[in-house]
Amino acid sequence: MELMYWWLLPVAAASAAGAGWLVFRRGARGNARRRPVANADRLTSLPEYQAAVRRYRRWLAVAALAAVTLLTSAAIAAARPVDLATIRPEQHNRDIVLCLDASGSMSSADAAVVDVFSKLAADFDGERIGLTIFDSSAVQVFPLTDDYSYVQEQLKMAKDAFNGEPGSSGFLDGTWNGRGSSLIGDGLASCVESFPATDGTLQDGTAAQDRAPRSRSVVLATDNFLSGVPIFTLDQAGALAQERDVRVYALNPGDFDYGTAAGQPGALLRAAAEATGGAYYPLDSPDAVAGIVRDVQATEAAAIQGAPRAVVTDRPDVPLAVALLSGLVLAGATWRLRP
Repeated sequence: MELMYWWLLPVAAASAAGAGWLVFRRGARGNARRRPVANADRLTSLPEYQAAVRRYRRWLAVAALAAVTLLTSAAIAAARPVDLATIRPEQHNRDIVLCLDASGSMSSADAAVVDVFSKLAADFDGERIGLTIFDSSAVQVFPLTDDYSYVQEQLKMAKDAFNGEPGSSGFLDGTWNGRGSSLIGDGLASCVESFPATDGTLQDGTAAQDRAPRSRSVVLATDNFLSGVPIFTLDQAGALAQERDVRVYALNPGDFDYGTAAGQPGALLRAAAEATGGAYYPLDSPDAVAGIVRDVQATEAAAIQGAPRAVVTDRPDVPLAVALLSGLVLAGATWRLRP
């Protein structure tokens, strides 16, 4: 604890010393006007008189101590005691693009991802979220937005489509316009292109919503079963993500079908994701998605903590409480010392 106006303490001490000197000086002058009384020792030697003198002195000491404590605590409170702390506030300027492989083998995992983010959106504050789905071609379902009601509505439609609900198949239209299936490099590149350019303009040349630094991340869910020849290889899409300062978090339910050798598809996807500063998660079950998303959220929050900031908190409670108690004691002692 520190005192913001510490110089008030020596000023208060000097003022108290001056006031005490004046009181004692006047008391010394008052003694000069007193006259001796004959045979006073008979009175002062009485036990009752001695007991009364002792009580008087005790209460006088209590009053003096209470007065000193009151003045000291009041001076400390006036000097403004504060606690100084340094904090790193968590910011909420995150941009998150859900990048979902819409091939049939990914339905359950995709449904789990959009379900988790639909629930998270209810508590978002400042984050922007977008959704792109891909198979042989990529479709941007909605761009980065902080309209969380709209986000929840679209993610509910996506969940119904991935779960095969009647009448929802049209949601995936446009993802089969190319040749092949699960063209991961093209899908990831399309998702990376969803972020505003670093110069503050969108890819189409329009002004970005804001120029403040924002955390950029792609949650990429894919089974990694590449079939066909993509325009962007996975390495090229990963390099584009690094260039745009986008972290990739890859969720792969198909990793258990491969070995751990460096040339295996799962290892290649892991290397591409981790090279961006993101992470790689093999999924043994769609139920694991919620825990993985929590890990991603925690990692993102830690990555974008704000700059250290000093926080000053006034703490006058203790000295003021002591001053109040001292005042009550002083009042009681003064009452007992009355003539």
